[in-house]
Amino acid sequence: MSKRQKPQLTETQQQILEEVTVRLIQPHERQSFDERLVKEHYLHSAELVGEQLRYVAEWQGQWLALLTWNAAAFNLKDREAWIGWNRRQKRRRLSLVVNNSRFLILGETPLPNLASRVMKLCLQRLAEDWLRTYGHEVLVAESFVDSQLFRGTSYKASGWTLLGQTQGFGRSRQEYYVAHERPKQLWMRELRPGARTILRGRNLPQALARVEGEVVAECVQSPAELEQMRTLFEQVPDWRKKRGDYSVGSLVAVAVCAALCGVCRGQRDLAAFAVGLTSAQMQALKFPRRGNPRRYRVPKETTFYRLLSQLQSGGLEQALLQWQDWVLGKRPTQDDQVAVAGKELLNSQGLAVVSAYTVKGGRWLGSEAVAQDSNEIPAAQALLRRTPLEGLLVSPTFATGMYLALQVVENQERGGVGL
Repeated sequence: MSKRQKPQLTETQQQILEEVTVRLIQPHERQSFDERLVKEHYLHSAELVGEQLRYVAEWQGQWLALLTWNAAAFNLKDREAWIGWNRRQKRRRLSLVVNNSRFLILGETPLPNLASRVMKLCLQRLAEDWLRTYGHEVLVAESFVDSQLFRGTSYKASGWTLLGQTQGFGRSRQEYYVAHERPKQLWMRELRPGARTILRGRNLPQALARVEGEVVAECVQSPAELEQMRTLFEQVPDWRKKRGDYSVGSLVAVAVCAALCGVCRGQRDLAAFAVGLTSAQMQALKFPRRGNPRRYRVPKETTFYRLLSQLQSGGLEQALLQWQDWVLGKRPTQDDQVAVAGKELLNSQGLAVVSAYTVKGGRWLGSEAVAQDSNEIPAAQALLRRTPLEGLLVSPTFATGMYLALQVVENQERGGVGL
């Protein structure tokens, strides 16, 4: 069989292909751009999600094509396998992937090769435009092609890779997917050489690392671990006269998991962390379900504010110590040295605490807040009085004067005269 011959272009058509340009739309063009997408694109929608850019291809002022790019799809097994991502990497680096959500060639008689030409021009500037707009590049592009309507020829001609078919589900809301019975082809393309190697690497280059810091931390505890934590923390005294939708054990479990992930800036971050829990994790924490369809309700900022301001510190300390023993087992007898240290808490507006730890195992033994207009010595005294220290060697690690003061206090309590 002879190869399929390329279509012969007229002089004007060839001129258009050589002179067509691709640019970002101007703010005043947004309404016209969206109206044409809604009217002429087969999805009849101009709604985009997340970070987004809109482009127009034009020749001598005439619009020839429209393209939109926005945040990548959340779950794509073939994409994750193609990049080489694990679950944690995907969640933290997904903003470095961009989705070609709309591609519309205008006019009833498309110009041959126009689609691939426009796509090539757009890809050449996409990463730089994203950097200027959002402060970070994008490294990989994805797109879905309805194989019942299109063949994806322009993607293939522009260097995209066909990974296969989607499973026919579309994301409706967080953690919810609905069947649309229209599986689509999944096409992927690196926007620069080695993009996949960068995305699956242990550490991102410094210029890209900031995107990971902007992602809300993810709860890594399994549903079984969360259920055990909730049970242990139920012993923390409840300050409320009437229990609300969330038990103290559930709220404390969320706060502890968030702290382990580095979330330490108060109720707003705790609420954002809770929103990111999976359905299985919410079930383990016994979050209430309401509405139609029935969805889990997540604690709000006000709930965590009341938790942080009203929770009894002594009861929390005992529960945390028991949870620590459950995770680590009983403390080894040879771990017989204890360090006592004071530290100002991050983002606490000057609040300091004194804590005790075992030296070898690093096991936490308790903490005591430093009273306002006081110092670490009274806090350390209170901490050491209630901490079981029989047979242990205590070594204060802050000022030498504190160590001497503790010795004086101890001798005085035994009836001695001090040092």
